Amino acid sequence: MKKEIVSAASLLFLQYGYKAVTMDDLAVHMRISKKTIYQYFNDKTSLVRSAVLLVFDQVKDQIIDVQLSIDNPIEALYEIKKIAVQVLGKKDKSPQYQLQKYYPAIYNEIRSKELSALGDCFEMSLKNGMASGLFRSDLNTNFITRIYFNGFRGLRDIELFPPEDYEIDHITGAYIDYHLRAIVTKEGLKFLKQYNHNNITP
Repeated sequence: MKKEIVSAASLLFLQYGYKAVTMDDLAVHMRISKKTIYQYFNDKTSLVRSAVLLVFDQVKDQIIDVQLSIDNPIEALYEIKKIAVQVLGKKDKSPQYQLQKYYPAIYNEIRSKELSALGDCFEMSLKNGMASGLFRSDLNTNFITRIYFNGFRGLRDIELFPPEDYEIDHITGAYIDYHLRAIVTKEGLKFLKQYNHNNITP
């Protein structure tokens, strides 16, 4: 039952936001009593944490699968962008906005896990790009991995990029383009421009 509660809660939180969904809402959605939920969770914060960890693991698995299944690291980054945008949402009432604003300790806990969970896979993708000739051969992959993750954290900073002024889809795309142009070869830049021409809507 605990797993069912976390799974149902995570879906509602992603759809409506961590602040917006109440324990009553979850109980009605699952057709169980609120007392049943409190048998497994002392308060809403503990439930939010469990739901966030579940979503984090699911997204991590999706990202790793993309990086392992798509040989071209440029294409892989844009596929990962699609996953990120779905989770982050596009408006100021998005789940990630509410998580950062109302549950900052949980948000910071998840943020601290990202590099350790995905850093090795991202660095491997950089090395694949170097081997294929799309990325420069002189890259310090460890440094670039850390810089990339740090920059991506900044995109989600609601003080630096207020959601009412910046669409996460747009700034994420701009950041990936900025990142890639710093590391691609001439061949990689040619591919990037062609990819953007074919896939990015003006």
